[in-house]
Amino acid sequence: MKNYCVVQHTYSEFLGLIESQLEKRDIGFSYYRPFVGQDLPGSAAQFDGLWLLGGAWPTADHEENPQVPDELSLIDIFRRSKRPVVGVGMGGLLVAEQAGGTAHEDPMYRARFVTAHKTAAGEGDALAEALDGRRVLQLVNGRVDLPEDVQPILVDDDGDWLAIRPDELTYGMLFRPEVKPGMLEDIIMEARHNPPPNMGELLGEARMEWGEMQKVTEDVLVALVKTLGLMQERRKMPVFSLKIEDEG
Repeated sequence: MKNYCVVQHTYSEFLGLIESQLEKRDIGFSYYRPFVGQDLPGSAAQFDGLWLLGGAWPTADHEENPQVPDELSLIDIFRRSKRPVVGVGMGGLLVAEQAGGTAHEDPMYRARFVTAHKTAAGEGDALAEALDGRRVLQLVNGRVDLPEDVQPILVDDDGDWLAIRPDELTYGMLFRPEVKPGMLEDIIMEARHNPPPNMGELLGEARMEWGEMQKVTEDVLVALVKTLGLMQERRKMPVFSLKIEDEG
């Protein structure tokens, strides 16, 4: 069975809407939670790909995110292993940083609906084509300035990047196709989270946009399945059970 490694950064931010889309395609996933002290895997050998989810703090804040160097190493491992990597929100920032970008703590909050615009670099890309002109939810803390050799495939009205594709099997996105209104409510309630000041207003807007949000999620998954081959099971190392025989 196909199995994806999923790195979760807060209790309230999980695969959300994407879970059902993956399950419908017989794609399994294993969560890793470094924010509760769980170690990240040291290899990509048991997985078909990597997802990195949203979080509460900028990637540049290593006091709140001491695991960032380990996540950057994990992204590198999966990219070198030619396995798909998808980052959303904080995960998108991590993808950009691992590709050579520079992380900053400001702005602390970007919590809004924005219109996505395809760039010249996004021509022909299934994700960029699917979302061109669509409203998407952006929920991210901090920023990462892109290196010169990485061009965005989607930008917002101000020309700031919304999505990148550093290589054929890797995407970083600052919009949040996995989020549903209930997750925003959970973010508000989570004790150690860092919700934006306008979260109540954003929640009301998300409820009104709920129908379109579901369509965006479905179109994002269709695009990722097509471009990353998510339905393809990668060759994984067998797991051996060591049994010690009693010779006595």
